[in-house]
Amino acid sequence: MSDVQRAPDLAAAAPFTRADVELLERRCLHQGFFRLEALQLRHRLFEGGWSGTMTREVHRRHDAVGVLLYDVERDAVVLVEQFRAGALEDPVSPWKLEVVAGLVEEGESPAEVARREAVEEAGARVGELIPLHTYYPSPGACDERVTLFCGLVDSEGLGGVHGLDEEHEDIRVHVLPFARAWELLQAGRLDNAMCLIALQWLAVERASLRARR
Repeated sequence: MSDVQRAPDLAAAAPFTRADVELLERRCLHQGFFRLEALQLRHRLFEGGWSGTMTREVHRRHDAVGVLLYDVERDAVVLVEQFRAGALEDPVSPWKLEVVAGLVEEGESPAEVARREAVEEAGARVGELIPLHTYYPSPGACDERVTLFCGLVDSEGLGGVHGLDEEHEDIRVHVLPFARAWELLQAGRLDNAMCLIALQWLAVERASLRARR
């Protein structure tokens, strides 16, 4: 028999669940548009027993939706450009090229958010909406989950500046050939998770989408 330890089956159910965490205290540190909490907790360990009590800060925010707008006929993607406070100290620019995105409000489904934000941010009407992934961007510190779609659109006439005044949005719309968008990704200009994941998906699925025409 081999002395090498058999690796766990990662396709099976997770070994631990929420029941394996003991939450001792939840304290609000800040409440604004987002909420910051301090949690005192302990959890079960892989080798048995429990961890010591620890404090973790968690950024609590709405779940988000991103949608890569793709024009199959023109082989073009629609990206939006806007100022991002979190990138204020970026060595190149705090204005970022991104896919259309927004937060899920109470009573909305992710698909509804994708279609609403496509209109608000890009003036685009989405036809077929293709689910890609749901993921945690930063689970070590934030409870946000992102649902990502590809939305098929007619990009003719799209462009200009969009956004809601009451949300201080100043959003410029770019319609780019896929090849140009891919060049920007390779050059490091598309440096946010939604954009990277969605364009990597499109690079794989683009031929099959275009074959459906």
